[in-house]
Amino acid sequence: MKVKTRSAVAHRFKITKRGKVLRRTQNMRHLRRKKSKKAIRASKIPHQVKGKFAKKIKRMLGLA
Repeated sequence: MKVKTRSAVAHRFKITKRGKVLRRTQNMRHLRRKKSKKAIRASKIPHQVKGKFAKKIKRMLGLA
């Protein structure tokens, strides 16, 4: 059967040209005024997903 992309995963993760999986930081939806400005700035940088979880995400996107 044809492999379908999981749309929820496609919205949450990004694949770079080199094949790295990037994600947004957690805990940044609300209650941001409690958090330090440094933490808020750091959360804007996408983080890399590594290991078996990255492999699972690629499989859900139909890339692996």
